[in-house]
Amino acid sequence: MAVETITETTQYLTFKLEDELFALDIGKVREVLDFTTITKVPRTPDYMRGVINLRGSVVPVLDLRLKFGMEKAEKTVNTCVIIVEVEMGGEKVVMGAMADAVQEVLDLEPDQIEPPPRIGTRLNTDFIKGMGKHAEQFIIILDIDEVFTADELEMALEPEQAAVNG
Repeated sequence: MAVETITETTQYLTFKLEDELFALDIGKVREVLDFTTITKVPRTPDYMRGVINLRGSVVPVLDLRLKFGMEKAEKTVNTCVIIVEVEMGGEKVVMGAMADAVQEVLDLEPDQIEPPPRIGTRLNTDFIKGMGKHAEQFIIILDIDEVFTADELEMALEPEQAAVNG
């Protein structure tokens, strides 16, 4: 969804990664969990932290800091897992995204959101829905459906199969 299509006030869940503020459309967020034990799955990329048991379902957990090329963070009392619903091949997939801390849910008007910056043709910024402005601070609004490619999601959901097909 491009910025031009954001025509109404939308609620976003804001969260921190390093010193940057990010946001997800609240419609994509199922819940926010305190950091819990994550079972590491062998032969998966670094950003694939492993899986958790969410009320009997196996949910892959991905580290957004590592995915975005930031340094791995030490776990703190604020570290959390944002459970999101991602669109993949027409199906809804539940997954967890690690964040340093959840901030707040806020409303952003269309005029508070600008298109993502053009950073040249080499960098893919399709996963940035827009740049929000709130209280003199920029908020990077993510399109969670675009953050991970279909191949990466396949790998997250079927790590053993991905390792075999490799």
